Amino acid sequence: MNIQEYFGRISYNKPYEDADLQTLTAIFQHHIQSIPFENLSMHCGEPIELDLQSIYNKIVRKKRGGWCLEINYLLFWALQELGYDVCILGANSYDPAKKGYTAAMNHILLKVVIKGDSYIVDAGFGGAYQMWQPLLLVSGKDQPQGPGIFHFMEDNGTWYFEKVKRKHYIPEHSKNDFPDNPELGNIRKIYRFTLEPRHIDDFQELNAYLQVSPDNILRKKSICSLQTTNGLLALVGWTFTEMRYNYKEDMDLVNITTLTDEEVEKTLKDKFNIVLENKLVP
Repeated sequence: MNIQEYFGRISYNKPYEDADLQTLTAIFQHHIQSIPFENLSMHCGEPIELDLQSIYNKIVRKKRGGWCLEINYLLFWALQELGYDVCILGANSYDPAKKGYTAAMNHILLKVVIKGDSYIVDAGFGGAYQMWQPLLLVSGKDQPQGPGIFHFMEDNGTWYFEKVKRKHYIPEHSKNDFPDNPELGNIRKIYRFTLEPRHIDDFQELNAYLQVSPDNILRKKSICSLQTTNGLLALVGWTFTEMRYNYKEDMDLVNITTLTDEEVEKTLKDKFNIVLENKLVP
């Protein structure tokens, strides 16, 4: 495993001598624009192994993506190699359908400390709730980025990660300017977490469970999403979505296309640079 090979995978060719915020931000942006959030292995009959060598081979050498456990663990390794003070944290994601946070820890994220300041770094959420830059770990402060305004709220040692929603403009819909989920108000809860350091072994059971549990979204749907310089691309089942952030004031442009089986394979190759070894069942 070689940091230069990883840099090649994410097309990063700038200096990296200093483990500073500027370098962290640049590496992070290259990472999220090169490595898709995807669960396609699960829908191709491939097991997902939660060890560094397997993840490295899959993402760096086979040019695949991965889900949060894989993507953030690879980033954790890279940041350690570069001398960053980084640790793994665990989170409980928010389920809008159930209007509550999951009971069990089901997400991995990273905390990086630079010159006494803590930053949350998470490359593995995917979709429209993916941060584009490391976020300063401070309660109640709005932190605007391309995807929108993120903030943390802290309550008695538990941190809540949230995003201010923007409206979506979908050209083929007649009622054009509606928010992504109007009845939930203006804030989208994403996940909650504590600052208790975790080890990758704490997620082995979760990794196994998510691959067999029939009722989780990752089993129900094949998902592949990638951040771009101005928005995101997402393929969920046969539905391909292209989103452009803030194309008008406080509004994102959303184009949705339904694909055939043949187009799914072509779209994975053309838009996400993914060529699968086994047959995908979307």
